[in-house]
Amino acid sequence: MMKSRPVDRIFLIIMDGTGVGELPDAGKYGDTGSNTLVNTAKAVGGLSVPTLESLGLARIAAMAGEVIPGVSDIPAPRGAFGRMAELSAGKDTTTGHWEISGIILNRPFPTYPDGFPEEVISAFEEAIGRKVLGNKPASGTEIIEELGEEHMRTGYPIVYTSADSVFQIAAHEDVIPVQELYEMCKKARAILTGEHNVGRVIARPFVGRPGHFERTERRRDFSIPPPEKTMLDYIMEAGLPVVGVGKIEDIFAHRGLTESFHTGSSDESMEETLRIATDGPYEGLIFTNCVDFDTLYGHRNDSKGFALALERLDAQLSDLIKVMREDDALFITADHGCDPTTSSTDHSREYVPLLVTGAHIRPGVSLGTRSSFADAGKTICQLLGVNEMKTGTSFMREIVWGERD
Repeated sequence: MMKSRPVDRIFLIIMDGTGVGELPDAGKYGDTGSNTLVNTAKAVGGLSVPTLESLGLARIAAMAGEVIPGVSDIPAPRGAFGRMAELSAGKDTTTGHWEISGIILNRPFPTYPDGFPEEVISAFEEAIGRKVLGNKPASGTEIIEELGEEHMRTGYPIVYTSADSVFQIAAHEDVIPVQELYEMCKKARAILTGEHNVGRVIARPFVGRPGHFERTERRRDFSIPPPEKTMLDYIMEAGLPVVGVGKIEDIFAHRGLTESFHTGSSDESMEETLRIATDGPYEGLIFTNCVDFDTLYGHRNDSKGFALALERLDAQLSDLIKVMREDDALFITADHGCDPTTSSTDHSREYVPLLVTGAHIRPGVSLGTRSSFADAGKTICQLLGVNEMKTGTSFMREIVWGERD
């Protein structure tokens, strides 16, 4: 006899930007040929990720006829494995996380390949009482080198964007204190509505001197609120803890969370997740974003850094699995691709990996290609005994011992 919910606690780990091959419509997004995981492994001569390997990572690549150098296709994976297609339009962080949580967007958030229009910039300048520099698509590290000295001289913040739906504000911490920068972001968020309702406003503080500027870990994202209830809301309303680790609180505009731990790196996120696994809470959802793959390596076309980050996460996942309780389950996936081997420095429109393990999870189950990221969220809800989420197709019966016996 199954208890009312198959598991008590689920860890959901997002390897931000770690795609596993181009989606059928990737060409519309300029992403033909993207395969973050496989291409990164090829670029560095192979990956050493024994934990992910043991869960069935090679089987996911094999769905597209690919091989991940360094990763063996073991005969008996200890996890359930598959890949998920993005049903929503777009390829940004907010869209990916929201779809996992049950929200499908029919059109992407607005982007600004020529910079923001005059009505947006003039309204922002009036709101903050000073001019801005930049207002163009740019690499975050490159634009602070280009305009950082002028920013320090004038006190004008640097505004820039990318191929994603973001309004980014960079400021030196000695010129515009971090809390003041956050207030500027809140003012921008209030302005960017209607047709200019960008996915995120991002604070990008930095330090140093000309020629030696460095971005700090006090970045903050100011997202638009989800337009409807998400997986987080449903689980919380069922009386279970929902803990966000990393930038989860920002992506969901602080909604649907009983507790948050904002971190500045993937290492900090996994350290916090490991602490929670050991100290509790011992039920509900722990939702963790590991941001470095995307921010530090994918966007900077740093294949070696990306590979090393994957290998570091692999060791941290091994530590997490060792302390998981009998009624825990672990989901590992991503929100989009960010292939560091292509000429682009932007996100890529890709399938994302799906790996699931735990004492109650059947090993070696192929979940195939899921039609939406929301399948993961629907399954997570049902595993926790929460049935209100309507979007997505649950695969709980395929992976839980006793469900199909």
